[in-house]
Amino acid sequence: MLGRPPNNPYAHAAGAYDQNAQSHTPDQRELEARILLKSARMMSDLQKCWDSLNKELLESTLRYNRQIWLMFYDTALENPGGERPGDLRSNIINLANFIFKREMEIMANPQKEKLDILVSINREIAAGLMSKPGDMQG
Repeated sequence: MLGRPPNNPYAHAAGAYDQNAQSHTPDQRELEARILLKSARMMSDLQKCWDSLNKELLESTLRYNRQIWLMFYDTALENPGGERPGDLRSNIINLANFIFKREMEIMANPQKEKLDILVSINREIAAGLMSKPGDMQG
């Protein structure tokens, strides 16, 4: 007959780590907002030093932003029955497609003004993510 396993110090440590991580890690919405704000700040910084900009820095900054939006895009595509309504999922996919297209335009013909909309979108989405779902009225 199998009884209760002996007290496992590794399991106890893993449980303690999990509890600590949960109490000190921002929720998913806040984490996503912070990442979007970081990307917006990176693009804004690019605009400030545009005259001395090198192509590698532009590419890496846009790649960072693209990876964020790929995550949103993939999540929207892969979770059709998730907690997000269909119109929100569709809006995320359309917004991500717009961002991908704009990034390609920037790489083909770099102009710092083209980054304005990407910075604005990231800041607006981050602001929405940081607000509590019940705070939004409409």
